[in-house]
Amino acid sequence: MPKREFNVAVVGATGAVGNQMIACLEERDFPIKNLILLASSRSEGKELEFRGRGIPVQVLSPESFRGIDIALFSAGASVSKEYGPMAVQAGAVVVDNSSAFRMDPDIPLVVPEVNPGRIQDHRGIIANPNCSTIQMVVVLKPLHDRAVIKRVVVSTYQAVSGTGHKAVVELREQTRALMNGARYEPKVYPYQIAFNVLPHIDAFLDNGYTKEEMKMVNETRKIMEDDSLRITATTVRVPVFYGHSESVNIETQRPIAPEEARDILSRAPGVRVVDDVSRLEYPLALDAAGQDETLVGRIRQDFSVDHGLALWIVADNVRKGAATNAVQIAEIVGRHLAG
Repeated sequence: MPKREFNVAVVGATGAVGNQMIACLEERDFPIKNLILLASSRSEGKELEFRGRGIPVQVLSPESFRGIDIALFSAGASVSKEYGPMAVQAGAVVVDNSSAFRMDPDIPLVVPEVNPGRIQDHRGIIANPNCSTIQMVVVLKPLHDRAVIKRVVVSTYQAVSGTGHKAVVELREQTRALMNGARYEPKVYPYQIAFNVLPHIDAFLDNGYTKEEMKMVNETRKIMEDDSLRITATTVRVPVFYGHSESVNIETQRPIAPEEARDILSRAPGVRVVDDVSRLEYPLALDAAGQDETLVGRIRQDFSVDHGLALWIVADNVRKGAATNAVQIAEIVGRHLAG
């Protein structure tokens, strides 16, 4: 029996994540019959390459989803809120990369290595988690299954590509200007990002945390299906182009030795252990960039609690943190649709 092929739309196709979604669909040989690329009128007619041929970008409209089986959204929350339900009404399954639907109790929030079974609960829309949440839960879930995590303390070191292409340009041009003794006024960030660290991602809330920090708290609980999980987060922007890094400390109900944690994680899907300090081997943002695996290392006992581990987790925020995770969800959706 021939493999079923699908009509797929990518909304926000000209953005960094949209571009990577297209690349992932090709890399992973997704069974596509027709690929429709959608964006704003500014990009109408621009051609993007897929499987050796140029596909023109079309203007996103309510009629864009006729005959579409799966729609990948990467154009922001406002676009998803407006057009996501339209796509569902037209018969498509939506995989949304924005924050629009993540905390809706009726919409699955999915990381395929962690909770793939939730995909079957969808009512037309499946949410893709925040990039920093994805890489953390991929590592934490196997440890949670073994020892039950009670508390998580995470500090992130997030690349500028998480903000978008304009931030990548700002870091590059700002660095060049400063190295040549010139001034470069920040436009994307409130302060200089080159040679600097900003403990501020997204807007501040009344509780003193940022939206990014509370995303990690709330999304992790939803994905891990444990509202009792105690989590605190500090999210930081660093002058790195691609690859988010995280320092994570966990406290577990049952003891788990670093050696056992390494063994568990070496067998976990989507995870690669890089942890040999005698050879100075540990995860680096440069090594994670361009990869779909989540790298983990510096696995050691946290002596500040009875049952504690400290870990260092790194992943490509545009790939596994966004585009690849969405395509992995679409693959499972496709298998369900194919019966």
